[in-house]
Amino acid sequence: MAQSQAKSLFTADLMVPAIKASFLKLSPRELIRNPVMFVTAAVAMLLTVLLVVGHDGLGIGFKLQLIVWLWLTVLFGTFAEALAEGRGKAQAASLRATKAELTAKRLKGDGRQHEDVPASALRIGDVVLVETGDLIPSDGEVVAGVASVNEAAITGESAPVIREAGGDRSAVTAGTRVISDEIRVRVTVNPGQGFLDRMIALVEGAERQKTPNEIALTILLVGLTIIFLIAVGTIPAFAKYAGGSIPVAILAALLITLIPTTIAALLSAIGIAGMDRLVRFNVLAKSGRAVEAAGDVDVLLLDKTGTITIGDRQASEFRCVGGTGEAELAEAALLASLADETPEGRSIVALARDRFRVTTAQLPAEAEIIPFTAQTRISGVRIGGSLIQKGAVDSILRANAGLGETAAATELRRITDEIARAGGTPLAVAQDGRLLGAIFLKDVVKAGIRERFGELRRMGIRTVMITGDNPLTAAAIAAEAGVDDFLAQATPEDKLALIREEQQGGKLVAMCGDGTNDAPALAQADVGVAMNTGTQAAREAGNMVDLDSDPTKLIEVVGLGKQLLMTRGALTTFSVANDVAKYFAIIPAMFVALYPGLGVLNVMGLATPQSAILSAIIFNALIIPLLVPLALKGVAYKPMGAGPLLARNLAIYGLGGLVAPFVGIKIIDIAVTGLGLA
Repeated sequence: MAQSQAKSLFTADLMVPAIKASFLKLSPRELIRNPVMFVTAAVAMLLTVLLVVGHDGLGIGFKLQLIVWLWLTVLFGTFAEALAEGRGKAQAASLRATKAELTAKRLKGDGRQHEDVPASALRIGDVVLVETGDLIPSDGEVVAGVASVNEAAITGESAPVIREAGGDRSAVTAGTRVISDEIRVRVTVNPGQGFLDRMIALVEGAERQKTPNEIALTILLVGLTIIFLIAVGTIPAFAKYAGGSIPVAILAALLITLIPTTIAALLSAIGIAGMDRLVRFNVLAKSGRAVEAAGDVDVLLLDKTGTITIGDRQASEFRCVGGTGEAELAEAALLASLADETPEGRSIVALARDRFRVTTAQLPAEAEIIPFTAQTRISGVRIGGSLIQKGAVDSILRANAGLGETAAATELRRITDEIARAGGTPLAVAQDGRLLGAIFLKDVVKAGIRERFGELRRMGIRTVMITGDNPLTAAAIAAEAGVDDFLAQATPEDKLALIREEQQGGKLVAMCGDGTNDAPALAQADVGVAMNTGTQAAREAGNMVDLDSDPTKLIEVVGLGKQLLMTRGALTTFSVANDVAKYFAIIPAMFVALYPGLGVLNVMGLATPQSAILSAIIFNALIIPLLVPLALKGVAYKPMGAGPLLARNLAIYGLGGLVAPFVGIKIIDIAVTGLGLA
């Protein structure tokens, strides 16, 4: 599933199955889903029948060549779709290999004993025991224990990750392996409905439905086809009025060059390839609609911690108040942090030891640890009759009656405001009801993030940082990172309200999240990217899942969505321009016998009417496989405004679509004439 595992487009293990599948897709039931190619196949079938029973004055060799190239046009279209699907199936095969029949240790009623059952026998609510070396038998949530889990089968990354009960790292996926300790997992899906099952179905294309943009473009192509069918159907009457007739084979050739076969043949492949590129980037899109929405995003909501900043805040300074010495503050901060296993707690211990040479290695046996809770926002330790507290400034002041009215508290507020304005997070330290000072926790902005936000701004996307920090800290980080706006002290309700407000203004919103509290916002957002390490609720709410759990990848997701839309637009532009040029080849050749004056339109100088018609049909067929690599890889996207982007695409693909047929048809005409094929 990692990017390094992406396959080349034209390896034998992809090409051979795709060629076989392209013939199977000639079934009318398959072709009817692509009306333009269905009409092309119907015309090819009609000419095939008329080759046997009809006599129209054209040579059999010429008509046979037309028939062959018409069938090849259809086959090239089905091949493009089959090749795109084949890449997904190759990735699905590696996933399916991990989904062998597993055995589960299902816990019995008392939870002390277990029974071995097939994973297929598990149902929602069952609790299973997973020990060191065991494969997790089903999707679920850890309800007890903590363990290291190897998720390489899903993400392609060999580094183990921690999964534990509670919090936002409790979700586990079937087929991943526990490599240390043991956990108890509550099953959250029934057999065949797990995350891995849905991934396999999605990457194989089994659940891929046409997106609104695809449907709209298909309707347009169908409309054009109907118009050209009517137009071609009226030509025999005009020819009869002019005292002549036009063979059916020539009319068929005209129709196929008129209708937009190029984009029709590639449209499905473009959509499949767009989802496939996300999968190879370790992002699972649950629908093509989500990929397209990513390309149209106007507002990007990003969490501060772990996305804009590195995430592990580090203690960088001790700031004293009330005449407290730095050594006294450092020792108190160390004692309050020895039992704190968070990155912040460990950094406080390291700062006290390295800078102030505090030598205390462990807490006394009689020490009573006060754990941090979201309600108190305070942690600390009680040693004998002494209480040392560490936590949010307001929480420390509230926990010690009368402390907020002291001069030390006033000094502390001044210091903490300075820390917040510098983009840091202040923690207050108190001992036995006396303020000692503050700890400066620095949250470092990721290198290069400002430039990336600049790219998004050039793409016309507004960035909003979401954080639980106070407004002063949020403003400092936002200014340093270069985001356009921020939402401080954000609650789940605040996130949801912000998304709805933007959507009511006609904006498309993208955001990422990993916790159950993010689920409402993920469900409301037009593009909700859930982290694979997150809770089951978050993964179900989002319409994309990032297997690497990298929040910054949301920026790449937007770029891939824009690449999909740009690829479809570029090839549509090329196809339309391509058709215009083909008209100059076939229309003069068709009518020159009836209206000799049309010979002046033969600007390409094609040899004969028959060679012109055959060359146009050959070019019409060959251009499809030549564009397949571009359809599957996607048009290279560079951040720029809509105006310059449109001008660039018109210059490259519009002008290119006009020039390519003139050059290509002329070369084919020379070859056809030289070989005596027409």
